[in-house]
Amino acid sequence: MAGGGAEGLLGMEPSSSISIKYGRFFGAHQDLSLLEVDDGVLTEIMQHGVTIRGSPDEEAVLCTSSKTYAIKFVATSNSVFLIPPQNLVLQKEAEEDYRQPQTECDRPSAGALKLAPGHMEIIQVAPKLEKLKSLLSERPYKEDDMGAEIEMRGLEGGLYRWEDLLEKIQASEEELRAGLKRLEAVEIEGYWRIVDSKFIGCLLDVLILNCVQHDWPLNALKAADILPMLEQDGYSRKIAMHCLEVYGNTIVGSAEEGQHETGQVWCLNERLVCLHYAKQLMSAGRWKLDDFMEAWMQNLPSGMQASMEMLKGEALLEKFGLDMWIHPFSVSSLPATPAERFAALFRERPKWQWQDLEPYIRDLQVPGLSVEGLLIKYTRKSQPTADSSPIFSAR
Repeated sequence: MAGGGAEGLLGMEPSSSISIKYGRFFGAHQDLSLLEVDDGVLTEIMQHGVTIRGSPDEEAVLCTSSKTYAIKFVATSNSVFLIPPQNLVLQKEAEEDYRQPQTECDRPSAGALKLAPGHMEIIQVAPKLEKLKSLLSERPYKEDDMGAEIEMRGLEGGLYRWEDLLEKIQASEEELRAGLKRLEAVEIEGYWRIVDSKFIGCLLDVLILNCVQHDWPLNALKAADILPMLEQDGYSRKIAMHCLEVYGNTIVGSAEEGQHETGQVWCLNERLVCLHYAKQLMSAGRWKLDDFMEAWMQNLPSGMQASMEMLKGEALLEKFGLDMWIHPFSVSSLPATPAERFAALFRERPKWQWQDLEPYIRDLQVPGLSVEGLLIKYTRKSQPTADSSPIFSAR
């Protein structure tokens, strides 16, 4: 077939012509679809490949190494023929031992393989990480797991390796790693686990108690001292390091810099440690604010100072009569999708001032939509006077 295949069309000279015909292998070919992408995604496809993720009951998404895209099929009323490269046609003919009649080679032509009814478009969306927390919550790491090997116990149910999460979660690898970090998950014996809040809280208490006993400064903790001490108390090195990562920051050396963990120096994060003790107190329920602040200050390690600023996104204040009360309301317990998040917020309160609302929506990520856009879409804004703070209610 002279000039056959897609090459014949791409290499056409001005004022020339080529016949388009139904190829020998023309058919439905359900395994072939047209996908429209920009140059950035095309480069990603050619260099690294992409993955389609989703279970049968989910809408499929396309994932690159760093982003997630919704897939939308766009039908067309025009006839769009797919014409394969000539080498693929020849390969197919060779596989079927097909010999084209000489009469078909008399004039340049290209054989269509399929008539495409439309094409797929992709739109960047936020990763669907709600399922990640649900999966990891099936088997949180608790005190009972200390010193036990998972495989020997035959209790792998509810545990997930990296490959399992990639298969089940509709997110790119980069977004999945970020989601695991936000959940403070840790890889233990090849499985990703979230650590039970009471367990890691007790570990922090043990760490601080030992620091007080050894007169170690909380803003300059040497991992070479801390890790062996916690191991003697029955905690694995992995969990001990995880505690430092959750509640502290490295001030000397880091894993990213290639520094071995025993050479690192850590500083406990004042906000995170204070927040830990605040959550312990609020687990009992609602408090009078004055009583809560007094109990909170008494529970803190020496040298640490608490402030109400630390509780933004974790607790709400309400006035009843002459007294101000505080109760837990954590952003981490709210849905990740904007519509469900705002619905939950307005169930808690029908009206919000901006300074109270902002900590509960600043983590929402919707590509192409700013926080202001989210407010316009999901809330009504009112302002009684020009000088008063705006009030947001459900739209």
